[in-house]
Amino acid sequence: MIVTTTPTIEGRRISAYHGVVTGETIIGANIFRDLFAGIRDIVGGRSGAYETALASARETALSEMQDRARELGGNAVVGVDLDYEVINNMLMVSASGTAVTVE
Repeated sequence: MIVTTTPTIEGRRISAYHGVVTGETIIGANIFRDLFAGIRDIVGGRSGAYETALASARETALSEMQDRARELGGNAVVGVDLDYEVINNMLMVSASGTAVTVE
């Protein structure tokens, strides 16, 4: 399935629009991960635990969005937007776009 942030797909014609589709995931903070991330912040460097968790959450949200597009009969999603929100010490990642059929 083609997934793009652009409103069109170069070289492909959109033949049908199926509506807005979304996918969401929420990941909770882990006390040990927070502790080690805090230590890494003090000594410098990147927090691999957080980066891995964030990448997993993003992939889950995008996968759910694609599943919903398929359910509506789409074979692509255009205009994709990713949002990140912190809610009560949890991170919510949401993906939204328009399910379409391209030729």
